[in-house]
Amino acid sequence: MEIRAEHEVSSLIESRVLRVRQYLEQDRFAEALSLSEELRHQVPQNRDVLYMHAVSLRNMRRTAEALQTLKILEEHHPKFSRLYQERGYCYVALRDAPNAIAAFLIGVNLNPALPASWAQLEGLFRITGQIDNARMAAEHVATLANLAPEVTAATGLYSDGELVPAENLIREYLLRVGNDVEGMRLLAKIGMDLDVLDDAEFLLESVLAITPNYSAARYDYARVLLKRHKHVLAMAELDRLLANDPKNPAYRTTYATACIGISEHEKALAIYRSLLDETPRSADIHLSVAHALKTLGRTQEAIETYQKSAALQPKFGDAYWSLANLKTYRFTDAEFEVMRREEASDTTQLADRYHLCFALGKALEDRGDYSESFAYYQRGNALKKSESRFKIESVERNTRLQIKVCTKEFFAQRKQVGCVAPDPIFIVGLPRSGSTLLEQILASHSRVDGTMELADISRIVQDLLGRDMDSETPRYPGILAEMPEKEFLKLGERYLEDTRVYRGDRPFFIDKMPNNFRHIGLIHLMLPNAKIIDARREPMACCFSNFKQLFATGQEFTYSLDDIARYYRSYVQLMAHWDMVLPGSVLRVQHEQVVDDLEANVRRILDFCGLEFEPACVEFHKNSRSVHTASSEQVRKPIYRDGLDQWRNYEAYLGPLRQSLDA
Repeated sequence: MEIRAEHEVSSLIESRVLRVRQYLEQDRFAEALSLSEELRHQVPQNRDVLYMHAVSLRNMRRTAEALQTLKILEEHHPKFSRLYQERGYCYVALRDAPNAIAAFLIGVNLNPALPASWAQLEGLFRITGQIDNARMAAEHVATLANLAPEVTAATGLYSDGELVPAENLIREYLLRVGNDVEGMRLLAKIGMDLDVLDDAEFLLESVLAITPNYSAARYDYARVLLKRHKHVLAMAELDRLLANDPKNPAYRTTYATACIGISEHEKALAIYRSLLDETPRSADIHLSVAHALKTLGRTQEAIETYQKSAALQPKFGDAYWSLANLKTYRFTDAEFEVMRREEASDTTQLADRYHLCFALGKALEDRGDYSESFAYYQRGNALKKSESRFKIESVERNTRLQIKVCTKEFFAQRKQVGCVAPDPIFIVGLPRSGSTLLEQILASHSRVDGTMELADISRIVQDLLGRDMDSETPRYPGILAEMPEKEFLKLGERYLEDTRVYRGDRPFFIDKMPNNFRHIGLIHLMLPNAKIIDARREPMACCFSNFKQLFATGQEFTYSLDDIARYYRSYVQLMAHWDMVLPGSVLRVQHEQVVDDLEANVRRILDFCGLEFEPACVEFHKNSRSVHTASSEQVRKPIYRDGLDQWRNYEAYLGPLRQSLDA
């Protein structure tokens, strides 16, 4: 009954919002004002209500009150372009050209598809004698006039964060008219935001086939290649762009990101430093410099640069979380108070807020205040999950399908398939399970290259899935039973070719993508002689360590204790299945046992991989290689037991997690 009542209230509010919009379209401003004021009491932070209230006030010549409403709107929705357009109109009414220009410029920078704002800017620039700027604004007006109205409207929706309406509008338009490069590019950008990367890549390839000199589309293409971890291809596209515009900061920043993707950290650092010379007060560039320094093991320099980033932008949650994520950094009282103040501020944006929550959780944990620490971790996870589209059911469905398809009989019928090269050593499991420690041990061997968490298996899986990744009957893993045997050889060879860029000259290399445990059947078919190590950790310790961790990308299951428990159960179930159908193919390594008896477990791991024992593997902390994960600082120190039972400090709050794990 409560759910139904809430739905009815929501529907009533939506219908009244629609009525306000209709009043405005009919120039019935008094009625629009009256109804919008009523709605403000019911939904005081609603974007559309606040916006239409301001429009009503301005048209009633109550400009000062309109500006006050827009100030409130900005506090809650600072990236809504039309609020700045409306503010510009208010300043035009007040004959304040400088502030009107400033407002309209913010609007068009957020949303370039605002014809009215560009038209106002053209006139204002002419009035104030800024002829070059007036000409630029007129060019934008002309450009928008040449676009299809559907493209302009969809661009406006997209710029204001309304992705689904924008997608529906532009898809319908493209189905009707066919090729329209601006429409195709916009749909690709929506696909990038929605993580439908294969569609975005195909669309941008099509745009560039039609208009090869379209630099903005080529830059989007480079970005989508980067998102798909096709770093070398992305760099080739960026090289073309930089040849024509070598000083472009966006191209250079993205190129540096691509360098990091293939472990060229010194090269990336040089690019970031050159950008910093040009924009010394950029908190974002300071953050990128610090990340590179951290990966290279230059921890103190990284700390100082993270601190500089936070000082330049006190609300910059990522800078504080990056300090916390070192795991060894301790915040000063002054830093702690800044974090607490900024997290509580109404003007702090969502991403900054959840970064600050995770940083405060770690700071309070270090101070022994576990109750408040857990409250911040819980709040940060809830905020992060609020922007996620992750559904644990898709993972559980994949587990059921893997078990159904990949039987003993299935593998018995496919014994002589795949690429026989023994090069890869896969380390799988959950994040925060000790996998970085195992990677560092193996990468300290003279015959093994350490790489990073490679996305190549997941990219192959995406290709096998095709366009229906979220359907109830996905193509993968069922398609494995339909594939000709020679296809597994091709996939194995493709994997080795695509990962060559991450390797040195050693005969073996590590792929430490933890999520690959879901695809061990595919890995075995592609690369039957690859070694697979399952990094396992005590369930409560592993799950809670994930709950405390804010990941840069992916691992969306970690932002809910229930999701974490269900994911862990699916992992254990699927690993038990692989043990049954592929006996002896996977070595399980228990983190707690590695900590208790390092050398014995190092020998066991090396024996499994067919490698001679080398003392350097026991002295892994002396290895100066770049490390990308959250455990980067821990693996640069000798092994220690301190972290094994940290979760017990929070045991009073973790009853539901234990119950769910035991279910």
